[in-house]
Amino acid sequence: MHRRFAPIAALVVGLVACAAGATAAQARPEALLLIEADSGKVLHAENATYPWYPASITKLMTAYVTLRAVKEGRIRLDTLLTVSENALAQQPSKMGFPVGTRVTVDNALKMMMVKSANDMAVVLAEGVAGSVEAFAEEMNRTSARLGMTQSSWVNPNGLPADMQVTSARDMAILARALIREFPEYDLYWRIPAIKFGRRVMRNYNKLIDRYPGADGMKTGFICASGYNLVASATRNGRRLIAVVLGAASGKERAETAAALLERGFNSGGLSWLTPSLGTVDALQPIAAEPPNLRDEICGGQRRARTDHAEEEETAAREGDATSAYASVLQATGPIDKASLLGPLTPSMPPIEVSVIPPAGAPSDPEALVAQGGKTKRSVALGKGEQGRKSAVINVSGDKNGESGKKSASSKAAATKPAPAAKPNSKGKPQTAAKPAPKGAKAASSR
Repeated sequence: MHRRFAPIAALVVGLVACAAGATAAQARPEALLLIEADSGKVLHAENATYPWYPASITKLMTAYVTLRAVKEGRIRLDTLLTVSENALAQQPSKMGFPVGTRVTVDNALKMMMVKSANDMAVVLAEGVAGSVEAFAEEMNRTSARLGMTQSSWVNPNGLPADMQVTSARDMAILARALIREFPEYDLYWRIPAIKFGRRVMRNYNKLIDRYPGADGMKTGFICASGYNLVASATRNGRRLIAVVLGAASGKERAETAAALLERGFNSGGLSWLTPSLGTVDALQPIAAEPPNLRDEICGGQRRARTDHAEEEETAAREGDATSAYASVLQATGPIDKASLLGPLTPSMPPIEVSVIPPAGAPSDPEALVAQGGKTKRSVALGKGEQGRKSAVINVSGDKNGESGKKSASSKAAATKPAPAAKPNSKGKPQTAAKPAPKGAKAASSR
């Protein structure tokens, strides 16, 4: 071999060897995708078209449909929406306002995107379309229009439902559409924290204010899906989108997303060494059932824990990086793990949000939420009740994490996955060929 090309050949061999070694170590299914926001070019893909339960990254579609309604003049950001019995009945994470509380579209969006408030997602759905069912139909029409061929929606918040399915490919298409179509609303998916009453609630997306250039977008968690994240970051005018589905913890999903983004930003002049993966919309979907990770993620004593508690526990442990994270780092080259997520450096003060409480409700924020907690829950799917005017006050949120174990509005039925297809971990974009089994188990509960 000519001396001029020897170092390049050695580098290529090293990259392939590192990726192969990391692949052999992975034991749990996971989907990873990295694309350029402007061009849609795929920079990295693993199981990117394998169906997955979305959990709270569903709220990106809820935000898209809501902002589209604003743009079309069907609703305004200052339109007041009313908390219904169905909204209050949603499982945590939620704000927990009593029935009749009124909130603007703007504040509901901020609470939904930062707090991951399931009740605010329902408030928006009922306010935009009249009911959860009608809003879900609009979500599905939107998916079809955007080319999200693997997505199916039945609720606006991502609480467990068998028919609520997406893929890393589809979520990247959605994230790209949000960035391109609503640049004036970019703040909604990069708010570091919101303040209600005396409490400050930080965004569950650990990349915000910790990873250089991070500017979005949304986390998600239910036991069946594992820890999901759609993340975006911009450096030197170049914006990338990373999707991580099925991580084992909140810490892992953030670190894996950061490693993917770092790989994209650092590829630079070596990008020509890797084969072209095409654009995100050209990735070929796989027909299969989504893996159910309940046993792996929430088995044993972990079954009833919330996302927030899980993140606190995993953050306290050392060496939490899994093979997926290690795979991205090794394929990228030597990167200091500690440098990917730096110390929290707030880029802006917490944004205050407010509501109008129902007549006769307490004016103290904590007392208002406490009253909502005492209200009898309902599983009705009808329109929200009409509230009456009162003074605008700031409000506090509950102490729970993201999406809960069971949706009050849509119980999950027993579903067995197709035995022929399981997600692989070979670091290749999906094609018509089905990935090798990796042991995801089906379960009737979500």
